[in-house]
This record gives sequence, C-alpha cells and structure tokens, in this order.
Amino acid sequence: MTAHGVDALGPAATTEVADGVYAYVQPDGSWWINNTGFLVGGDEVVAVDASSTERRTRALLDAIGAVTPRSVRTLVNTHHHGDHTNGNCLFTDAVVVGHRNCREGVRNQAIGRLEAVFGSVEWGELTIRPPSLVFDNRLDVYVDDRLVELHFIGTPAHTTGDVVAWLPAEKVLFAGDLVFNGGTPFVLMGSVDGALAALDTLRGFGATTIVPGHGPVCGPEVIDDVQGYLELVHGVAVRAHAAGLAPLDAARETDLGPYADLHDRERIVGNLHRAMAELGGAARGAPVDVLAAFADMITFNGGRPLRCLA
Repeated sequence: MTAHGVDALGPAATTEVADGVYAYVQPDGSWWINNTGFLVGGDEVVAVDASSTERRTRALLDAIGAVTPRSVRTLVNTHHHGDHTNGNCLFTDAVVVGHRNCREGVRNQAIGRLEAVFGSVEWGELTIRPPSLVFDNRLDVYVDDRLVELHFIGTPAHTTGDVVAWLPAEKVLFAGDLVFNGGTPFVLMGSVDGALAALDTLRGFGATTIVPGHGPVCGPEVIDDVQGYLELVHGVAVRAHAAGLAPLDAARETDLGPYADLHDRERIVGNLHRAMAELGGAARGAPVDVLAAFADMITFNGGRPLRCLA
C-alpha cells in the first residue's frame, strides 16, 4: 500500500513570517499538498486557504489551535482548486471570502472521484462550501489594526479567479498558486500569457517574503524561476503550433533544462494544452478539454496515475 501524507512526507511546519503572521507549509508541495497561512488578532484569526483532505485540514486547524485559542472568523480562498478549498467546510465559525470566479469554480467542482488520475486518496468527510463573500478587484480585511489587502490578480493566470493577500506593512505576500517553489507551475485552467503578466504584478508589490501556494517560503527571486519556466512553455508552444504538433508530442520533444528536476514535470503537457489553445485563438481562461489534457499527462507519465501523497 502506498504511504500517504505525513506517513511519507513528514509533518507540516508552522513558521512565523512576521509578528502574528504564520505560514503553514506542507511538504513536499506536490499534487494536492498546498500551503496555507493565518494571522492572529486580539479577538480572531484570519486564515488564508484550507487544504485538500479532512485529515490535512484538521491538522491545519490543530496547528492554528497550538498558536492561539482564538477562532478563525475569516477564511480567504486564493482560488477555487480543491487543494485550497476542499476543507472550507471545517472552518465552521468562518466567513469564506474569495473572488467571484472562485465562488463559481468551487460550486462547480466535486471532492474526490479522481482515482483514474491520482490513484486512491483518503479525502475524508468533506462537503463543498464556496465563498459566501465575494469581490471583483480588491477587498481590505483588518486584523485588529493590521491591513490585509486582497487583490484579484487582474487576469486569468493559474485560474480565472486568483487572489493574493498582501500585507503592506510587513511586506509579506500570500501568493497562492501564482508561485510554485520547487514544483512545476500549472496553468491549464488559466493562461500562460496571463500568468506571465501576473508575475509582473506580483513584483510590483515589493514583497520581501512570499508564501507560495506550494513549496518553501521564499523571497521575490522565485518569481524569476516561475517566469523562466513559463517562458520556456510559451516558446515550445509557439514552435509546436507552427509545426502542427500535438501538445503531448511537443512535450515529449522538450528539454526542460533547469526545470527538469521540478516535481510533477508532467504538467508541461497540460501547460502546452493551454498555451496552444490560446495560440489557436482561445481567450485567456477560456474552457479547454481538461480531461484530454490529464489523459495526455498520464500518458506522458508512462500510463501511471500522477504521483499524489495527499
């Protein structure tokens, strides 16, 4: 039997990245293993993202409880993907906040039923709970007198509803899945060009500390790594589109170079599905055949389910 979660990867780490501001980092940041965070105020806690399974989300809640007895009253979703939202339902005292498109994305997804793609995962007893408070461009949240700016990134990028949480006084940025550190970026449900534009927006905040959606806490230099990978994807897509290659064939011919050691390298196939659709005239974030993309990713992976230790 394959070991899952902490049995295979070790426990998550809770790190204070500024006074009263915590990053919750789950190793190793691969499929369905995300980062979250929380801010502790005098009377309440504001959390950034839930997790993918009941066990992982309850571990997050236990980690918050180990820092403070105060309840989480606000839960921010950075985007709709289930690794960041499946556990929303366990934050029973919190208002869930997200972009308008995030709400629709959560409402239209299911929990589990992904064995063909990821093998067996113990999702636990979870129910879909979308954001009930939505915004379009910006929403300010206060934790006592601490300002937390929630910004829609302005374009389809990782998804169509990506939000970052920016703490201007502390120069801390919770970037969601606009930033992967040590893992392959993934934009199948967003846009390659949009994700590159989003990175310019991220630089504009001037963050000194970034909590990425996956991988260790980092500085702004990691933005350059994500940009380099996405530029490689764009270049491959342009050449493949001109040559009439399919995304899977183009991926098989691609030398990932400095990005070959990033985990979940099969994401190159999904990213090429998105990039080549846009080169064919699709708008940023327009629907693509996600099932076909994942089927090609499995084929690229030797016909095996994608590695998932959630």
